[in-house]
Amino acid sequence: MRFTLERAGFKVAVVANAEDAQNELREALPDVAVIDWMLPRTSGLALAKQLRESSRTQKLPIIMVTARGEEADRVAGLEQGADDYVVKPFSPRELVARIQAVLRRRAPHVSESQLTVGGLHLDPITYEVTLDNQSINLAPTEFRLLRFMMANPGRVFSRAQLLDQVWGDHVFIEERTVDVHIRRLRQAFGSDREHLVETVRGAGYKLLVPRSGQ
Repeated sequence: MRFTLERAGFKVAVVANAEDAQNELREALPDVAVIDWMLPRTSGLALAKQLRESSRTQKLPIIMVTARGEEADRVAGLEQGADDYVVKPFSPRELVARIQAVLRRRAPHVSESQLTVGGLHLDPITYEVTLDNQSINLAPTEFRLLRFMMANPGRVFSRAQLLDQVWGDHVFIEERTVDVHIRRLRQAFGSDREHLVETVRGAGYKLLVPRSGQ
């Protein structure tokens, strides 16, 4: 599985049991967790339940991998918080496709899908951003920031939430750093479109849905 996922372009961390998984997650959150049901000591099913009960990991996309293919087992896996359920044996292509599908649904800002919000378009493969068909040049951090906000248009995010989602919750930097990159993103839009990133007083920032010419 590790070989398959690395060939598909994923950076993979492998652990042997639920306890090691929890230790790994304390260091950094992955974009998706693939969990085998039959883990030693604490089962993968119990681990999924623990992750859903924690505020820090409750939105982590989870795929359960198991040889248990009965309907009751599938239902149990989904009820404990799994986003998808892959029954062994499965092909490498199927596993990659399932992961990409879950990421598109649960974490569109880290999938390879193109994003379009009104007249704003972002392609994560070619690293191109256009606004009303005009190219916009962004530094890497502003690109990741815009990618996340475009995946969640109209939703307000605090500085802390943006730090966790864009920089990673294992990176320790000042929340005011977000303000600097928001300002740079607005400058890239131009003075007539900088209002697209709105400051919500006392709450954070949100991306407005840009209409053509507005």
